Amino acid sequence: MRRILLVALLCASTLPAADWTGFRGSAGLSVSPEKNLPTEWSATSGLKWKVDLPGRGLSNPVIADGRVYLTACSGYKERRLHVLCFDEATGKKLWERQFSATGYTACHPMTNMAAPTPVTDGKAVYALFATADVVALDKDGNLLWLRSLVGDYPTVSNQVGMAASPVLAGGVMVVPMQNSGESFLAGLDLKTGENVWKVDRPREINWTTPLATKVAGQDAVVFHSGADVTSYDPATGKELWTFPAEGASSIPSATAGGGMLFVPGRQFLAMKPSKPTETPEVVWRSARMPLGYTSPIYHDGKVYGVTRTGVICVSAADGSVLWQERIEGPFAGSPILADGKLYAVNEEGLTTVLDIRGEKPKVLATNALEDKILATPSVANGKIYLRSDKALYCIGK
Repeated sequence: MRRILLVALLCASTLPAADWTGFRGSAGLSVSPEKNLPTEWSATSGLKWKVDLPGRGLSNPVIADGRVYLTACSGYKERRLHVLCFDEATGKKLWERQFSATGYTACHPMTNMAAPTPVTDGKAVYALFATADVVALDKDGNLLWLRSLVGDYPTVSNQVGMAASPVLAGGVMVVPMQNSGESFLAGLDLKTGENVWKVDRPREINWTTPLATKVAGQDAVVFHSGADVTSYDPATGKELWTFPAEGASSIPSATAGGGMLFVPGRQFLAMKPSKPTETPEVVWRSARMPLGYTSPIYHDGKVYGVTRTGVICVSAADGSVLWQERIEGPFAGSPILADGKLYAVNEEGLTTVLDIRGEKPKVLATNALEDKILATPSVANGKIYLRSDKALYCIGK
């Protein structure tokens, strides 16, 4: 049964460029404009603050307007869902809200019910859980609305565990629910949580996060699974184009840059759109970037990928390999890039910092936190955020 609680009208917010408002950052590209970020730290040094968390989570923190938002799950079969807010400067917990799961909680041991990353516009935070529960809270923790998607679509199911994150685009919250049951992509009203639009998707398990971007100058949401890459109008859900891409990834998400789209998979795919409603041209394909769980990064004419054992850099123009650097893996979270440096955090909490500004990369530091970290890092206002099941770390001066 649908549960919608409407209490307030949300206003648009202009966010500082240095905030980090969703999965892989405010633009969803894992690239930050920050300068002079920390390069060295440990479990006992270089931390601005550290706070304990009430339960497990793979979601990365999102930061806006001096507040850090995070989700977690706890309790019997992870049926207790948490949304937390911390002060960016001090780590003080400003509020915590808890909800009971309405959907299924069965999943692979590596993941959990707080795998999707929330998204914020600075006025509110919108959280999707792997139980198909969605909640909107204002920045002070007041409930705006709550919705059980599995209550509306009872066959929604992913026994391995859902992990795709929502994005804000076209004035709606775009929610990816591609699964083995009732499978769809939906745009939810920010004020009510009701469907503005909903499009069917193939009934197959998928963990990729939509990319809100511009395709040939027009706002678009690009979403891909193991069989297709499709572009939608974020305001209406209208399909703009679709490309059959058998073998595209169902875990790492796409990225964009230099007027091109980059889709990971068995064959890494580089596509160049010419018109908003025409299928893009395939510029090149490559089998040299087996990314596993991690999503790629585009920056300054190059594409970077983290494989199980290292980092690979290829030319965005033709896919030719420019360099490879072996670093200690394996990796579950995606890398981030800022100020000419690539940060890659392995599953044991060891962060390798690579200077990528020259023709060949240079390892600047390897930083151990001695904690298992599977989440993608976040960057905002001179600080790096890492989360484990136990703690949220803020690294900075």
